[in-house]
Amino acid sequence: MTYQRPTYEEVRIAHGGNIVTLRPSLRAATILVDRYGFPELARALDEFNLTIICEIIRVSATRADAAAFLSDLAGKPLLPFLLAVRQPLAELVSMFMPAPDSKAKPSAGKGKPMTWPQVYAALYDHATGWLGWTPETAWNATPTEIDRAHAAHIGRLVTTGILLRNEEQSDHDPREEVSEEEVRSGIARLRANAKRGKQ
Repeated sequence: MTYQRPTYEEVRIAHGGNIVTLRPSLRAATILVDRYGFPELARALDEFNLTIICEIIRVSATRADAAAFLSDLAGKPLLPFLLAVRQPLAELVSMFMPAPDSKAKPSAGKGKPMTWPQVYAALYDHATGWLGWTPETAWNATPTEIDRAHAAHIGRLVTTGILLRNEEQSDHDPREEVSEEEVRSGIARLRANAKRGKQ
């Protein structure tokens, strides 16, 4: 059976009668990928590194129930726990990368490659600067949620004519082709038009 990424990104881990819900939030992705990097996170799961596995659970837990979930491990065999959490945590870590958008058109390959900390910083900027989300909302959203919301926002600005683009650019993903200055200019035009309409 092929793994299908859930639309609402979260993972539940059940062990010994306890359940903890984990979410691949921007906060969790930023902390864990900055601290360990994707290769080390994958290695930790493959090698049953209890320290890093517990850290993934603590940082990604949606509520404060991670401490109780982990404290229940004391004095019990660890292998059943490690076997139970390895696959769900691998799925969680994969969700730290924004899901590919099947509707996005291929880009022309412009721009320099970005590190994951730079990607997460850009997603935070998009959420708080372009979308107007609060910092708390941005940190609690997943990278995929921010990426999709930002793409939809830019798409709406292009569709409504707030952002003007030439034919050559229309074949590319608007997230890569539209600069922040163009967005600000388009929004300023929209506000000016709305102000004239009220008079």
